[in-house]
Amino acid sequence: MCGIIGVAIDVNNNCSEFKAAEIITKGLKSLEYRGYDSVGIALIDKNTRKIIVKKGKGKLDDVSKEYSFLLTPGCIGIGHTRWATHGAPTNINAHPHTDCKGDIALVHNGIIKNFLSLKKMLLNSGHTFKSDTDTEVVAHLIEELASTSSNFYEGFKKSISMLEGSFALAVVTTYEPEKIFFAKKESPLIIGLSKSSNFLASDIPAMLEYTNEFVPLNDGDIGWLSPREVFIENLKAGIVEIRKRKILVDWKPEMAKKGGYPHYMIKEIYEQPLALKSTFEGLISDETIIEAADLISKKDKIFIAAAGTSYHAGLVTKYFIEKITGRAVYTFISSEYKNIEYLVDNDTAIIVISQSGETIDTIKAMRSSKNRGGVIFAITNVIGSTIGREADYVVPMRAGPEIGVAATKTFLTQVLVGSMLAVNLGKSIGKINETEYNQMINTLSYSPNIVGSSISMTEGIMKKLPERFSSKNSIYFLGRGLGVPLAYEAALKMKEITYIHAEAYPAGESKHGPIALIEKDFPVFFVVTKDTYEEIASNIAEMNARDAYTIALASEEKLENLQPRLTITVPKVDLLLEPYSLIPPIQLLSYYTAVVRGLDPDKPRNLAKTVTVE
Repeated sequence: MCGIIGVAIDVNNNCSEFKAAEIITKGLKSLEYRGYDSVGIALIDKNTRKIIVKKGKGKLDDVSKEYSFLLTPGCIGIGHTRWATHGAPTNINAHPHTDCKGDIALVHNGIIKNFLSLKKMLLNSGHTFKSDTDTEVVAHLIEELASTSSNFYEGFKKSISMLEGSFALAVVTTYEPEKIFFAKKESPLIIGLSKSSNFLASDIPAMLEYTNEFVPLNDGDIGWLSPREVFIENLKAGIVEIRKRKILVDWKPEMAKKGGYPHYMIKEIYEQPLALKSTFEGLISDETIIEAADLISKKDKIFIAAAGTSYHAGLVTKYFIEKITGRAVYTFISSEYKNIEYLVDNDTAIIVISQSGETIDTIKAMRSSKNRGGVIFAITNVIGSTIGREADYVVPMRAGPEIGVAATKTFLTQVLVGSMLAVNLGKSIGKINETEYNQMINTLSYSPNIVGSSISMTEGIMKKLPERFSSKNSIYFLGRGLGVPLAYEAALKMKEITYIHAEAYPAGESKHGPIALIEKDFPVFFVVTKDTYEEIASNIAEMNARDAYTIALASEEKLENLQPRLTITVPKVDLLLEPYSLIPPIQLLSYYTAVVRGLDPDKPRNLAKTVTVE
């Protein structure tokens, strides 16, 4: 996920020499939550009519100071803050990207799935590339097609029609220096309207200081804006009547920074469908996971190292690898690596999972394993991180930056990568055939939809439920099979966000000691997966007999056998999709419980987003 901003100011009205640069830099600051590994701007100098590009690796404050963003002349310009997907975060990979002649500059949010085939075609036509990104391909494609079209916009339209994947694009060119061209498919893009200026950005906060009148863009929209005009057409539906699209936004500045949500955590819970879609599209367009699965399948031992929420994702990955391949997997908490390092040798594959790629315990486990001959496969959200650089194989989660300390969207994107690895391992080992493989991949493609459905089905009750137990001192989360790691994640979320003591156990283990704590109305949540209904029904009965307040998270299937005090119904899905069905209500539960208790879920005490100390 990246941040885009564009501004077009009337040169004859209120455009002082450096006004556009100031607006773009301010806008990028408000979008930095969307990405902050590199940043850049491109403005058209109103005197020379040449494009000035300034960009570099690092956060906005540092790069802006180093390259003097605020001293860049021009009234038409674009800016970008990046969260790297294709190509490491380097100066050359930072946006904006230009064509061969420097007459076109553009910024991009999304993934161009067919960039390799387009790049090959353009190389054959004599184009020269500078970066490792998929985005630069678009600049050269526009250059190629605009040169043979009646005008620049027609060439731009032809280029957009050739792109596969997701994109929000903003383009400036010396051929039409008074305009910013744009196109949208899946990635967010919004126009802001003003009397003598018009704006373009990934999110409203970047423009809110200058206008409260906006035009949201839909998928398939393409067009241009100038200081006093906006033209939009949809590639399928034709010319867009802008006045019918206009919206007025009345937000407080603090809320606007969170996109209208009161907290980043709830915003990121709602972002999960988009994050999973980005993850899935990245996985099927990148052969790294296939290559890694082939290598891992040849190793005798498979270990998974992770910490916190990532450890729970590792347990889910272990479950699916064992279920699909029949191979044993040992998952361990990274800080305990010294207790297993003697088992690692040249015949060992180590899967390391870390959202930030900088988790010190996981780094140490990875390095120890690598020194002993193990091959490292990394699942991380940060390209260019320590783990990303040092691993033998890296698959980025592409979840976008996660600001809330409590992991939400990054957990499920880790699970999706782990599940895809399990399916590819199954194929490499020969446990599943081509038809079964394609069926499983197709099933996982529905994960974004399932998360959305689960949120819609459960949010109402999850807003009310905390009123019943927010004053409790302890909660249990119990599960069987796949439900066990999901219960662990539920307990962690409750502890770190609400400060209520929460414990998770395999449901069958609850009668071996933990049940001694049960008293009247003690909350006990059961995470019920489709293959554990019969066994877990007896555990619910055991808790009911002790007057616990039993709550089951379960699909519609066989509910009459469970008989808890309360059932929270989630979408009925295939086993591969159950994490995406069962986890959202758990996240909502912890969030709304924290709110009821008057806590800030974004900033839990004693915790940080990235743990870099042992």
